[in-house]
Amino acid sequence: MLNFLRPAAPVALTVQDVQDRQAKGDLVLVDVREVAEVKASGKAKGALNIPLSVLGLKANPAMGDCQLNPHQAVAVYCASGGRSAMAAQSLAQMGYGEVHNLGGFGDWVRSGGQVERV
Repeated sequence: MLNFLRPAAPVALTVQDVQDRQAKGDLVLVDVREVAEVKASGKAKGALNIPLSVLGLKANPAMGDCQLNPHQAVAVYCASGGRSAMAAQSLAQMGYGEVHNLGGFGDWVRSGGQVERV
């Protein structure tokens, strides 16, 4: 009944949308998998790796070591989408205005997203 009071859900982004917005500096892509997972499979080109286990420390604007800008759009992914859903919720609670859950790394690869090895 009062749906107009809820914030609108972010529009789903395609791989091309993410790459275009990254190129403009309008969006940061974050891989929330653990370092060992990223080393084993690579990561989306241009993505930062901030594991979910340390996201509260590394992405909290109230902390001194914040690696993200809360005024910039953020897209997150993990292995299958579960951790990225938790990361998206955490970022929204920390005050990030535009947060997108892209799902899993496999989704990125199957959609033609570029991968870089670390």
